[in-house]
Amino acid sequence: MWKNKALKLIDNSPLIIFRIFFGFLFACESFGAIITGWVRINLVDVKLTFSHIYMDFLQVLVGGPQMYVYFALMGCVSLAVMLGYRYRLSIVLLTLLWAGAYYIQKTSYNNHYYLLLVICFYMCFLPANRYASLDVKSGRVKEELAMPVYYSWIFILQVSILYIYGTIAKFYPDWLDGTFTQIMYQGANIPEAFKDFVTQKWFYIAIAYLGILFDGLIVPMLLWKRTRTLALVASLIFHLFNSVTLQIGIFPYFALSFAVFFYPPDQMRRLFFKKKPAIVLSEDYIKQVLQHSLSRGAITVLSIFMIFQILLPLRQHFVKGDILWTDEAHRLSWRMMLRSRGGYTNFIVKNKQTGERSFYPLETVLTAKQKARLNTPDMIWQMSQYIKREYEAKGVEVSVFVDSWVSINGRVYSQFVNPEVDFTTVKWDYFKHADWILEKPF
Repeated sequence: MWKNKALKLIDNSPLIIFRIFFGFLFACESFGAIITGWVRINLVDVKLTFSHIYMDFLQVLVGGPQMYVYFALMGCVSLAVMLGYRYRLSIVLLTLLWAGAYYIQKTSYNNHYYLLLVICFYMCFLPANRYASLDVKSGRVKEELAMPVYYSWIFILQVSILYIYGTIAKFYPDWLDGTFTQIMYQGANIPEAFKDFVTQKWFYIAIAYLGILFDGLIVPMLLWKRTRTLALVASLIFHLFNSVTLQIGIFPYFALSFAVFFYPPDQMRRLFFKKKPAIVLSEDYIKQVLQHSLSRGAITVLSIFMIFQILLPLRQHFVKGDILWTDEAHRLSWRMMLRSRGGYTNFIVKNKQTGERSFYPLETVLTAKQKARLNTPDMIWQMSQYIKREYEAKGVEVSVFVDSWVSINGRVYSQFVNPEVDFTTVKWDYFKHADWILEKPF
């Protein structure tokens, strides 16, 4: 039964429209990162970046004008995806380039960077160039007007995962009492004339609960015909407001682009492709389209990946400690715009031969922004290993101790790391709680 439903053919306009939006927004992200100085600040005017652990080999790209070329190339490839030019090659290349950009640094981590990577992976498998593409125009691929409905299901399920986990994550005291939303809008890009308004208690508490309602109800409302347009209007208001006040890049517009999969495909065709003919589902045509649909192997890979997406955010519940404090399993769990984390960290180096202790001069290696973000377990561990390697290269054996203090949602700074632990002896484990993190003070 489910197989027959999944293989039902629908107009492929939603996938084609999404490819165009996706490529355009990715180009904006890539070229915008150069124009706004993001590439310079995070990848050019730096001596190192905090790459994702085990991705240190990407550091060879850092610290020079080559990163401008890298992002410019990614922007050009994004435009090729948008235009459907040599699509298979373009989307695979874009996925690899973005994976490198994503894994190379964590100082400016955003959840939408991860979402872009996830969607890139899906798009590598889907025939999004079968209509309104240069590949069709040049005869590289045959034009098709239809696709199996499960192509749309992939995106609907992925968006559902994002919003479900985003909703669950908000059920913690500092969100429910408006503590975090107050902090968020105090630092938002809002004219001074409106600052008093948005920092009123009733406003930031209302925003907190509206955030829960939006994340929890937006997918069901988009799926139900009677509330679909209301949900779209709510999405427009919500995402455009966040775009203006919180300045979070392309994410609000990227989130809006998924709406094309919730509306009837024929309606999308009439709206965006007025000259595109309606599909005529003869037996021969159905057979032809299904022959070009995903192979069993591709479906298996995508199914495993989707199951992984469902299960991965659950790991936070199997790691000891409060994730709000430890920050372990925070990334990749759709904990979006959820807390304010600040802190400062110093590293004490002890020469094992002389016993002499000294503070490591972080300012000689890190930018001010990097130092300000040095308050999470993985980045603290990585900096310790960097210091260890630096002294080893000089032939000096040292111990590295950490003096780290963290504040969550404006609380008083509390000591985060056991100052007696020698980090040169500490191993990293992605799946286990770091026992050198001190107990939550609140």
